[in-house]
Amino acid sequence: MWEFFSKFGEEQQKAIENNYEILRTIEEHGLGDKKFFWGDRIGIADLIFGMVIHILAPMAGVVGVKFIEVNSFPRLHAWVTHFSEHHVIKDNVPDYNRLVEFLKMRREYYRTSSQHNQ
Repeated sequence: MWEFFSKFGEEQQKAIENNYEILRTIEEHGLGDKKFFWGDRIGIADLIFGMVIHILAPMAGVVGVKFIEVNSFPRLHAWVTHFSEHHVIKDNVPDYNRLVEFLKMRREYYRTSSQHNQ
């Protein structure tokens, strides 16, 4: 799921398409009409997927990709909103802007490493 961040060109595009496919599967089969994966309360699946989403969003922002838009993934978009606004989650996730700054440096490292390996 993270390859889109460390790859470039065709490899990156393939990784982005793979992420969309994974998200489509979760959208279609994972949530249904529930607020969280197991109903009205946060469960272990929400916590695990939440970790993925809270790193995926800033990585996607650094790369310039938007994965979970309301038009393309309405259930996942609603889930992200519910999950992120929950007081336990909101009070315990890393600062988004600090994470973005770190990820920008990491992305540049991948860019220079890939140029040296060609």
